[in-house]
Amino acid sequence: MATEQKMHILVVDDNIIDRLIIERTLKVSSFEVTTVDSVMKALEFLNSTKTPRVDLIVTDYCMPEMNGYDFLKYVKKSEHLKEIPVVIISSDDEPNHNNRLIEEGAIDFLLKPLKRSEIYKQCDSSCSSSGDKTI
Repeated sequence: MATEQKMHILVVDDNIIDRLIIERTLKVSSFEVTTVDSVMKALEFLNSTKTPRVDLIVTDYCMPEMNGYDFLKYVKKSEHLKEIPVVIISSDDEPNHNNRLIEEGAIDFLLKPLKRSEIYKQCDSSCSSSGDKTI
């Protein structure tokens, strides 16, 4: 009997509390979760030949080095990453800002403070609909 492979989510957030909330919520829900504290570490992870398949990226918008918008643009322009769904999280609820993220390819925007039910619902929905669009 084959075992079902867990969906793998990459969480990118420089705030350790938010990373832990997301990680614990998703692990309890049987997702495989990798967390990193910067976009540069996320890019290193995603571009590594040893990286396992990633089914979804959840990233904070406001981070040092590179913000979530620029990270999203990088992912969507990359041939081997562009099919991975991206969810942006932020404490900024500016409609123009949110619309720009969706226009660039984010599948959703979650507002901080994060609610466990919203995290699970969005990640479950995104991974279920991503099919085999993975790296």
